[in-house]
Amino acid sequence: MSELRDIADVLRNSSGLKAKADIASVADALGLSAQSETPVGDDTAAIKDGDGYTLFAIEGFINEFVRVDPWFAGWCGVMVNISDIAAMGGRPTAVVNAIWADGEANAAPVLAGMRAASEAFGVPIVGGHTNIKTDRHQFAVAILGRAKHLLTSFDAKPGEKLIMAVDLRGRYREPFSNWEAATDAPPDRLRGDIDILPRLAETGLARAAKDISQAGIVGTAAMLAECSGVGMTIDLSAIPCPADVPLTRWLQTFPSFGYLIAAQPGKADAVLAAFHARDIAAAVIGDIHAGSTVSIRDAGEREVIWDFAETPLLGCSTVPRLEACA
Repeated sequence: MSELRDIADVLRNSSGLKAKADIASVADALGLSAQSETPVGDDTAAIKDGDGYTLFAIEGFINEFVRVDPWFAGWCGVMVNISDIAAMGGRPTAVVNAIWADGEANAAPVLAGMRAASEAFGVPIVGGHTNIKTDRHQFAVAILGRAKHLLTSFDAKPGEKLIMAVDLRGRYREPFSNWEAATDAPPDRLRGDIDILPRLAETGLARAAKDISQAGIVGTAAMLAECSGVGMTIDLSAIPCPADVPLTRWLQTFPSFGYLIAAQPGKADAVLAAFHARDIAAAVIGDIHAGSTVSIRDAGEREVIWDFAETPLLGCSTVPRLEACA
């Protein structure tokens, strides 16, 4: 068995990718789809509002993560929501949280992490729901934002280039596969880096993007491809990667700053330059084409990771034959 096939098997069976398939059944039960009045299947809801869009999103956190690393869970509650807003071409407005904990002392590190991230990114916490007399830790954060022009999961087109942008100035936050490149960064840098995405939207350099989630690089590409009704082929050798990190682990990593962007060939260099100007690694990592497969290739070999024609992932394509969505 080739090394590429081994990598493909790991990605197909990764828990991060498989977890995304759960979204389809929930959305179906709620009667939501990519054909809804406000299409579902994106990083945030985008509600038309005057000359722009109100953006609204929420993130819930795995209980084990909150228990093992509560301060960072609080930080991530703010950071990942901000990332979702940016991935839609927007700027964050405010966040609210819901926290359950066994006593004030156990809630304190989560709240401290939230406050630190709020101050670093300049996004206020304006309220929420509190229960600190329960027997378990649970945590969720919601966010509002606004966009003048959208980046979406539905607008990647055949013939475009797939770009990855990621901040490599970090390290793993063990024991999880979270690449942490934000908690010790200067606030001005964090705010300026996040602003790259809405500027790409407003200048017309890109129309489609998605932040890299727990599904990893290839899994996130699969979500973007399915929503847009396109195929993608990813060159493993082109992916920006930290030194001394095994590729298989990196492909399943959740980076604190990581995005996939679809760009027309004539605009790709300008998109790359926007990230390089802020010392963020960015590269064209693949091609977007007609079809229903997401594949990886290396050294002349190619492996299909997912074929939506055979098995929907989120089930959220705008193609009519797929009815459920995420």
